[in-house]
Amino acid sequence: MSARGVYTALDPRLAEIQKIADSAALHSSESLCRLLRYLANRAVAEPGATVREHEIAAEVFGRSAGFDPRIDSTVRVNVARLRARLIDYYSGAGAADPILVELPKGSYGVAFHPHASGAPRPALVPPEPEAPRVPPSTARRLPAVTGSRLFTVAFVAMTAVAMLLAAALLLERAGRRGAPPAPAPGNPSLRQFWGMLLDGSNEPWVVFSNATFVGRPSTGMRYLVPSRDSGREVLDFYTGVGEVLGIHTLDRTFTFLNRSIRVKRGGLLSFDDVQNNDVVYVGSPLENLTLRDVPGLQDFEFKIADDGPRRGEGVLINRRPSPGEPPVYFPSHLPLTEDFAVIALVPGLNPARWALILAGTSTLGTQGAAEFVCRDDTVRDLLQGMAAGSAGPRPFFEAVLDVHIKSGVPVHSTLVAFHKRRPA
Repeated sequence: MSARGVYTALDPRLAEIQKIADSAALHSSESLCRLLRYLANRAVAEPGATVREHEIAAEVFGRSAGFDPRIDSTVRVNVARLRARLIDYYSGAGAADPILVELPKGSYGVAFHPHASGAPRPALVPPEPEAPRVPPSTARRLPAVTGSRLFTVAFVAMTAVAMLLAAALLLERAGRRGAPPAPAPGNPSLRQFWGMLLDGSNEPWVVFSNATFVGRPSTGMRYLVPSRDSGREVLDFYTGVGEVLGIHTLDRTFTFLNRSIRVKRGGLLSFDDVQNNDVVYVGSPLENLTLRDVPGLQDFEFKIADDGPRRGEGVLINRRPSPGEPPVYFPSHLPLTEDFAVIALVPGLNPARWALILAGTSTLGTQGAAEFVCRDDTVRDLLQGMAAGSAGPRPFFEAVLDVHIKSGVPVHSTLVAFHKRRPA
């Protein structure tokens, strides 16, 4: 087995990494912990090796071979966030740690420094850049500089650089303790919609469906039927392509907004997760029974048809049809060319929290819902409905999308129903 990815408690440097990961500075961010462990492991296993952005994108953040750092800033954004968290850690809980972990700017390598108790620790800033080399022809035209004058100039320059770096560090820390960083310019509707939800410092959980199956891929699989499959071996690690691509779209949107997400599969969802966090649910309860126990819908219901020509298929029930709305939304027969999905902003179990439901009757409908809330031109339709709906900082609603599909890809989605959420 490669040394990459292997940790040993005997190495004090890796023990320090684990201590940082368990600290308050990082405990709320699995992605930053994963990034820190990866970079530290590379530094220990391959001293002096250059860690490239593509490697981090693939091995830490699951990006594909087509990753383009010019349009996807995930690595740079998270490395900057990790660097800031390390500074916070060593300014507080880690001030007396025997080892100092540094992530110098300009590279993706982790550096370890001995930190004797009571001794001044190295500044968490990159080393001074080398002075530019002056061509001989230019050097001959420069006036001679004496040793004492050179010392004075160098001292003044270093003092100025130190003051600038200290000021930048103070401004950076003050900004992190204040409001969340402002998103990049452009896409005003997208920023308005998510800005309404992401008004705190907490990172929301993104919980995706992972349906439970019985059987094995080699012998045949089907969905678990609890009434007749008691005691059967089950598999709960299969997820539809729509959920996967939907989470990818959400991740890119949050990166654009200078925020991050935490991802968890529905089978591992706990009451504490729902109680203490804002949550984005990606996928229908038809795919994951555990999602039936979380804050749900008032006017719409995902259901398996019991009879009729659609028996055994997933449909979307409209419990309170408005004029012109059908009582049931039926997706097309296979091959799937049309699906229906729900986008709903509902209160969380904790009144201070919210839940956003993105769910289709099929996995492709779910993908369509996730993409709808991540595009400026489509999320504008939701904002118009919200403006005419409930008042308050978060106008809760339930909406239905008609998702058109071509060759297994959602190509266009239209908002066909918008219900404002009634008081519980």
